[in-house]
Amino acid sequence: MNSETPVTPRERLRQQLTQQIATGALIPGAPLPSERALAAEYSMSRACVREVVQGLVADDLIETTQGGRSRCANLLQSHLSLPVATESSLALQLEVMEARALLEGEAAYYCALRATDAQLAALDAEYQAMQQRSRGQSTLHKAKADLTFHMMIAESSHHLLVISFSQLFYARYFNAIHGALSSTLKRYGRYPDGIAQQHGRIHRAIQARNPEQARLEASEHILYTRRLLETA
Repeated sequence: MNSETPVTPRERLRQQLTQQIATGALIPGAPLPSERALAAEYSMSRACVREVVQGLVADDLIETTQGGRSRCANLLQSHLSLPVATESSLALQLEVMEARALLEGEAAYYCALRATDAQLAALDAEYQAMQQRSRGQSTLHKAKADLTFHMMIAESSHHLLVISFSQLFYARYFNAIHGALSSTLKRYGRYPDGIAQQHGRIHRAIQARNPEQARLEASEHILYTRRLLETA
């Protein structure tokens, strides 16, 4: 005789949303499905869906804006204080690169391990587009294209801490990252061949679902740029 209490649709919805947030299936900043869609999927009223969402808002898992869609919250936002970098000194650029080497190595590792087939296909499309966009574009455009590629890797890692920290880190230190790229391009007049080749190796390791190689290539890519800065 089964004495377990059946899970209600309301509790099932709460459990599913919590799990999707915890596993990175719903990344910070991503909108939730509409109340109408969730009500239909879980056979419950929109009022009940709203109660579940408000409960997750109270737990700081979801954030809502007036008249806007509910979105997944960045769980580190209120707990991690990263000063916004308004200047881009060489010392700061070197520190940021050192942190990126560790962060992007882990992001690439978990991306190769956990990314869905659809995410790998999207990453491949972005990589191919990045090759085209890098030609004849300004340094700012190249920096943004570079970060888009690396952020997609992080957001495909299904690792909540990696995703959350990457979003905050890139936003706070974009000026330093842009400055590092500018210094490199001024010295060489273009992307050094090693950087483009390293992007390719990172991409191939991820597409091959080789996490250890992906971590190694991603970390070495950033450390290589850091060495270029040190010798500039």
